[in-house]
Amino acid sequence: MPSDSNTPEAAAARADIRDLLENWVVWRDAGHWERFRTVWHADGRMMATWFQGTADEFIRVSKDGWERGVSILHFLGGTSIDLAGDRAIAQTKMTISQRGDVDGVRCDVVCTGRFYDFLEKRGGRWGLVLRQPIYEKDSVFPLDPSLRLSLDKELLGRFPEGYRHLAYIQTRIGYQVKPDMPGLKGPEVDALYARGAVWLAGGGV
Repeated sequence: MPSDSNTPEAAAARADIRDLLENWVVWRDAGHWERFRTVWHADGRMMATWFQGTADEFIRVSKDGWERGVSILHFLGGTSIDLAGDRAIAQTKMTISQRGDVDGVRCDVVCTGRFYDFLEKRGGRWGLVLRQPIYEKDSVFPLDPSLRLSLDKELLGRFPEGYRHLAYIQTRIGYQVKPDMPGLKGPEVDALYARGAVWLAGGGV
């Protein structure tokens, strides 16, 4: 079960985890791939709208997208961390911002949500075992506000409200987008919370 202990050990663990979460965003968005690898454990996995797989695969495809000019950036807000010995669940408010062409119009898509992270301390080091974003809401903005954006309603409607505009632009540039990621409410996010409870109790992911 999670502990709200304010012991020096718990405070140190939370500080280490916050450093890890902040490093994830800075190193990933800056393209510091070797440093980025250090925030994961060897069996770490990443879930995203456009990718689901191992940390090593995620680094490879992120680097490939970086080199092709795919622009996906992140910004972090507050973090809540539940500790249970050498395990933790962290929830961090975040935004994902992707820039690209949407049906011929240059746009920014901004998605607000949370990173829901399964973490473990192994060999004296905290690392990510699984990162599962929660997608709460999103919107799309033409860079030139004088341009009119007309979206394909059928394509837009294939995806949940929390990330449908993000899924739209990612589909348009060729990604296969997962259609059932957790949002603010619903069975997907309830199942994720249940998995988090199992993790803190000593079970698997």
